[in-house]
Amino acid sequence: MADHIHGPLYYEKMGRKGPVIAFVHPNPLDQSCWIYQMAHFSTWYRCVAIDIPGYGRSPKADKGLKMADMAQGCWEAIDDAVGRDEDAILVGCSVGSAIAPYMYHQRPDKTAALILSGTGYNPGKPFAPNRIKQYEAKGVNYRWEYSFQDLSAAFRTTPMAHYFADLFAERNDTADAQTIIYQFEAMMAEESEEHHKGIKCPTIILTGSEDNSHQRAFALQERIPNCDLKTLPGAGHACQLEQPWLFDRFMVQFLIENSLHPVQ
Repeated sequence: MADHIHGPLYYEKMGRKGPVIAFVHPNPLDQSCWIYQMAHFSTWYRCVAIDIPGYGRSPKADKGLKMADMAQGCWEAIDDAVGRDEDAILVGCSVGSAIAPYMYHQRPDKTAALILSGTGYNPGKPFAPNRIKQYEAKGVNYRWEYSFQDLSAAFRTTPMAHYFADLFAERNDTADAQTIIYQFEAMMAEESEEHHKGIKCPTIILTGSEDNSHQRAFALQERIPNCDLKTLPGAGHACQLEQPWLFDRFMVQFLIENSLHPVQ
C-alpha cells in the first residue's frame, strides 16, 4: 500500500478488451473530467480513470505525502482494475501530468507511453502557495470557484462549464481540503535533472493556447527526449474538456504513430 494514503484510490473502468490507458486528473477536478476520453477510447482500450487522494471518492492522505506515494497509489489502482502484469499508456492533466513521470520511473518497463496536458516546466511550482492559502481560507468549497480557473475565458461562461463545476463540487462531501493542501506541498519538491531527461518511452504534450502553462510546455518538451507537442487553439488548462474532439484526435494520431493503437 502506498505510504501516507489511507487506502486504495478510487477508480472507474470502461472497456472490456484491448491495451490499458490510465487517466490521472488535474486540480481541482476528479476522474470524471475524462468522461469524453473514457467513452471514446473504451472502443479499443481498457480505460481506467483514477481519483487522486483527497478528490472524488478517494481516501485522505497524511502530512508528508509525496509525489511518489500518489504514483504508487495510481499503479495500485491500475493493478486492481486490470492486473499487475499489464503495460499502460499514462494520460495526465496538470497534477496528473506531474504524477505521470513518477509513475514512469517506478515502472519504466510497464509504461507504454506518456500523454501529458495542462503542464509545463515549472520548477518549485510557484503557484502552489497561493492555492494552499485559498484552500486554508475557504476549505473544500474552493473547488467550485477554482474549476473555472482551469478553463479558457470563452469556455468558462458556457452552461457546460457550469455543469462540470457543479459535478465536481457535488462530490465535496467525500473530498478533503487538508489532503489537497498536502498534495500541493508534494508538488513543490525539487526534482532531479533525470526526472524528465530520463524518460525513454514515447511522449506527447497536448497544450491549450489559452492555458497559463502554454509557454512553459515548450520548455518541458525540450527536457523530455523525442517529445512531441500539439497545441489546441483556444483551449485552456483542462483542454480535454473544452475540445475533446481535437484532444482525442491528437491522442489517436500519436498512438497510431507509435504502434499503440489496436487499429492501424
